[in-house]
Amino acid sequence: MKMDSKKMKNELELRLAKENRTFFFDREKDQLRIENKDTGKGITISLPGIIAKWQEQKDKAIDEVVYYVEEGLEAMVEDVHLSGHEKNIFPVIRSTSFPSESQEGVPFLTDEHTAETRVYFALDLGKTYRLIDAQLMEKEGWDPERIRETALFNVRSLSTDMKSDTVAGNTFYFLNKNDGYDASRILNESFIKEMDRKVEGSMAVAVPHQDVLIIADIKNETGYDVLAQMTMSFFASGRVPITSLSFLYENGEFEPIFILGKNTKK
Repeated sequence: MKMDSKKMKNELELRLAKENRTFFFDREKDQLRIENKDTGKGITISLPGIIAKWQEQKDKAIDEVVYYVEEGLEAMVEDVHLSGHEKNIFPVIRSTSFPSESQEGVPFLTDEHTAETRVYFALDLGKTYRLIDAQLMEKEGWDPERIRETALFNVRSLSTDMKSDTVAGNTFYFLNKNDGYDASRILNESFIKEMDRKVEGSMAVAVPHQDVLIIADIKNETGYDVLAQMTMSFFASGRVPITSLSFLYENGEFEPIFILGKNTKK
């Protein structure tokens, strides 16, 4: 069976149909939007990425999308609060191409991070999360600095246990707790500095999607090639892709590195 946008759109509409929902299909962008009729709030999903996953995972790829859309739509109608839920506020890393405002045009609270990544802030609701925007901050009477401090404090409390693998003399460390904040550990400065002291060669870091953080101890040119292939593979399979590029960590800064071909980098 061949899957295309029309078939995927029909399948998702069938699985997500409810009396209080309406669907909008943007043929040009190949995106499907699912909206709650009562609130006008909704979720927009890009079909090409789901189709690519379907090629490998079949129905599991659709099940996953349906689950997160259902949870996300449910969260939108909940009356959420920051006060009393301070332990559930976390930073999340996203690509710089990720929207900077909600579907309703309300700006999210963001911080610059690298040329490829941006920091957003989320309120964890258990099975899903809500990105913190100007409207929620105003309603709760919280200022941006309070949210930043709370989020960074919470990310430092998360486990940083890593698995490792050695390839051609280079050591690769993987953090993959699947709690939605694996990539966010890149913002834990004391952890990153501790890893920097531990590596013997050059330290490279990758956040291909939200559920993995890779730290590499690069000791030869082959290490860069392996890291590039690894990062691209994770990026292609991630539920929330961030960037296929890796970063060199030097003097407390993350600089994107472009692996141009075998044994060449920029």
